[in-house]
Amino acid sequence: MPIIRHAESRRTETPNAVMTTFASPTQGGAGLAMWHVDMRPGQSGPPHAFDTEQVWTFLSGGATVELGDEKLTIEPGDTLVMPAGVRRQVFSDVDSGMTAIVAAPAGCRAYKLDDSIDVSPTCALPDGDKLAPAWVV
Repeated sequence: MPIIRHAESRRTETPNAVMTTFASPTQGGAGLAMWHVDMRPGQSGPPHAFDTEQVWTFLSGGATVELGDEKLTIEPGDTLVMPAGVRRQVFSDVDSGMTAIVAAPAGCRAYKLDDSIDVSPTCALPDGDKLAPAWVV
């Protein structure tokens, strides 16, 4: 069994959050990607979808998650299963931000659902193109 030491965790920072990869195909050879999300107060990720299911367990702070047509209020200790192919956007609490642990199948890829949104401010994708975020590879 490979062990990934804390010092070997991969850290990826975006304008909205910091993702720390605990395990992934290129980090420990895992068939599952697992990472920590630390989102500063009042930040939000871009609206997008993933081609696989994700499971988010919120550890601290709070969030509002737009998942499809639903708007969900999330508190510490809550776990949210985000289905594949459903539009999502995470908004951190304006006072406390939020932290979560996320797990998804290896090889999961994000994509935008129309030309009005980008998956990442650093990576504009044409409609239908998919991107494996750095924290899941």
